[in-house]
This record gives sequence, C-alpha cells and structure tokens, in this order.
Amino acid sequence: MPAVAALLDSRPAMTALRRSLPRTAGRVIACRSPAALDRALADRLVDAIVLAPATAVPLAIAGLRARVPGIPIVAYAPFRPDDGELLSGYRRQQVAAVVVEGVDDAVVGELVARCSLTSARRRAMADGPRALRLTEPLQRLAWDFLVGAVERPVRTADLARRLSVSREYLSRQFGAGGAPNLKRVIDLTRVACAAQLLQNPGYTPAAAVRLLHFASSSHLATTSRRIAGITPGELGALGPRGVLAAFVRGNTRSRR
Repeated sequence: MPAVAALLDSRPAMTALRRSLPRTAGRVIACRSPAALDRALADRLVDAIVLAPATAVPLAIAGLRARVPGIPIVAYAPFRPDDGELLSGYRRQQVAAVVVEGVDDAVVGELVARCSLTSARRRAMADGPRALRLTEPLQRLAWDFLVGAVERPVRTADLARRLSVSREYLSRQFGAGGAPNLKRVIDLTRVACAAQLLQNPGYTPAAAVRLLHFASSSHLATTSRRIAGITPGELGALGPRGVLAAFVRGNTRSRR
C-alpha cells in the first residue's frame, strides 16, 4: 500500500496526521531529515509528501518539484496571519494544499488523501468501468480496489476473499459481459501506476520495477507491451489515462 512521507516539526502534528489518515491511504512514514525523505521516496511508493515550514525551505521544495513534480506536497503547520509571504512561496512552488495545525488536525489526513497520487489516478481512470464494460456491482467493487492496490500484484484468491466470494466465481463473473479477464485488469492498474511514476524525472523504469515489485525489468517491459503496446520508457508520456485508452483500443484480451 502506498505511504505518506512526512517531515514535520512537531509530534502533535505527526500524531494528528496518523490518526486522521484513512486506512485505505496507507501509513505515515516519519522522516527526520530531508535525507530521510529522499530515502523514503527511493524505497517506497509514496502517495503524498507532508512538510512543515521549518523543513520546507524553498530550495527543498524546488528540489522535490524538479525530481518528483507529480507527487503532491501538503504544507502542515500552525500558520499565522503574518505568514503571507511564506504561503505565497508555497503557491509559486505548486504546493497542493496548506493545512493549519491546531485548526485542521481532525481532517488533515483526509485532506492529504484527497491530494494523493492514488486519488489523481482514480480521477484519470474514472472512465475505466464504462470503457471496460464493468457493469455489475462485483466488477465495480473489484475495479475500485485494484486501482488503489498497485504496489504489489494482487492475487485473485486474496481479492476474492476480500469480496467474500470464491476465486472461481470472481474470475468467472469479472470477465462476464465482454469485460477483460481479471488478470488483465490487475496488470492494467499496475502499468497505469508505473506510467504515473514515470511522469516524474526522478523515477526511471528500474525505480518503477522496484517500487511496484515487478519481478524484473523484463517483466515490466513485457507487461507494458501487453497492456499498452509500448516500452516502459514510453509510459510516462501516456500517463494513467493514456494507458487505459491504449488498453481499450486493442489489448483487453489476454492469451491464455
């Protein structure tokens, strides 16, 4: 599950973020320094970054924007009325949201989740159920889960258990009515996430392999060609919406 990387000034702020972050949004990784934040970005699939003014100096934000412009940054601190210049700087650096510690503590996690990469990917692929002919409730429930569960390949048996049906029933019902089979859609959601990551200059195909737990670079390459008809190096230009469109155009059926 993706994580939220937080470099904050105060323990109460960190506690509020952890308490209010929805379970489906993953967990919070506490970073004690910019170097620790860089390690988190290298080692984990990070859905959003939360920073405080003392740590979110303009150069730090500029560096993040240059390397990972697609990962949203949320500023969270006890802002004061005379912080106008600081807040203007955040706007210039395209900070996704400003959250006031002591005022928004109960909802900070929810606000971060709304800004996250997962939320952005859901919006980009919102047309998926219609385009893929996922009309039945079970199909849509499975789709909703898979769009968010991209860090590791989902096993059909695990998904079936989550949806309280048998593995055989899920596989059979998911592909009904002209929809792609389930394995194909699992690959689609993971390749869409790889495309989202590769829109960031700081991520290479090798990084996408590591962060999304593909078996190897060749595994990602094979899956990318099967789903979108392109190489991993071309995924960033498509993004999640483009991957979905390419999939619908002619890659929905798998060879069994």
